[in-house]
Amino acid sequence: MRCKERLKKYLREHNVSFETMIHPEAYTAQEVAAAQHVSGHQLAKVVMVWADERMTMLVLPASARVDFRKAARELGAKKVRLATETEFSQHFDDCQVGAMPPFGNLYELPVYVDRALTEHDEIVFRVGTYTETMKVAYADFERLVQPQVGEFGLYP
Repeated sequence: MRCKERLKKYLREHNVSFETMIHPEAYTAQEVAAAQHVSGHQLAKVVMVWADERMTMLVLPASARVDFRKAARELGAKKVRLATETEFSQHFDDCQVGAMPPFGNLYELPVYVDRALTEHDEIVFRVGTYTETMKVAYADFERLVQPQVGEFGLYP
């Protein structure tokens, strides 16, 4: 089952309203935000990292970068580094590389969300392709994923 269909099924099973959207092919989170005409602060991007020996999903606004010192502190890790595409792509065999949704719970991965995303009523995120996104209420996302909330974003 493709990522988008898997996610739609999951959301329907949990009575979550969502909106799917299509946009021109875009690779970076900021390009996706521009294509969808949403703020880079509202578009949730996924960054896969190794926190010591544990693969972890970080979710933060498209407008932010990961502050690795803050991330290490939030994750209780000695060292946090970016995971390579080869290292994380095996977890997301139903997604195009780098286009995974922030639902790490569906992939048996811990999820940490930057506090800045919690300030939005809705978030927009990729659903496994370079041309599709979905919008859900942040409260629904939080209820289903139960992420740890922390501060690890670096803002321009």
